[in-house]
Amino acid sequence: MPIFDIIAFDADDTLWHSERLYVEAQTQFTQLLTHYHDPDWINDRLYQTEMQNIQQFGYGVKAFTLSMIETAIELTEGRITGADIRTIMNLGKKMLSAEVELLDSVRDSLAKLATHYPLMVITKGDLLDQERKMARSGLEEYFRHVEIVSQKSPERYARLLRQHSIEPVRFLMVGNSLKSDILPVLTVGGSAAHIPYEITWLHEVAEPPADGQTGYYPLESMGQLPDLLAKLERGA
Repeated sequence: MPIFDIIAFDADDTLWHSERLYVEAQTQFTQLLTHYHDPDWINDRLYQTEMQNIQQFGYGVKAFTLSMIETAIELTEGRITGADIRTIMNLGKKMLSAEVELLDSVRDSLAKLATHYPLMVITKGDLLDQERKMARSGLEEYFRHVEIVSQKSPERYARLLRQHSIEPVRFLMVGNSLKSDILPVLTVGGSAAHIPYEITWLHEVAEPPADGQTGYYPLESMGQLPDLLAKLERGA
């Protein structure tokens, strides 16, 4: 008998590349404003604006684009041109239309796991953007449920588990963010496998659980996940 009733996955930077698109757009945004301010100052102000706007705009490309526009207006004291605003908007549109590039071993790992476990996606961000990426990814066939949420907190995970009639001890979350995918799940009594991505957004930085934390499984790649599950099943 499987030890988990369901395995859930984060999407951005767990199933497919995402953060690199933000880094590329931010680099171009900074270059656009370098004749007004120092690049480090621009990046700091953009991050501050993003943090202030999360409660109103949430997460995702659209929120990021609005924060870039607001930052540009503030840092230029309103002197930013309409052409430059259009350039910023086009950066956002380019991100939204970017090809969905899967991380290594994702498809093979999901194909293996889906034969033994129900799989689920729990991701945060803009509803339309995440739905489009899921459709373009070609991974929909592996997942029984897709949950797109505005925030990943212990309370939100607990609510999702109740909605799907899942006991926390029978739940495994897989993701790249310690702050969003790992620590909240451990808090509610679930298990979590951490697969770090090559880039971590400052807002998602957190200290890892202590060594020996029950239910915490640090991995190096998605390709290691099927072996981890097989090992846990043998141990059970």
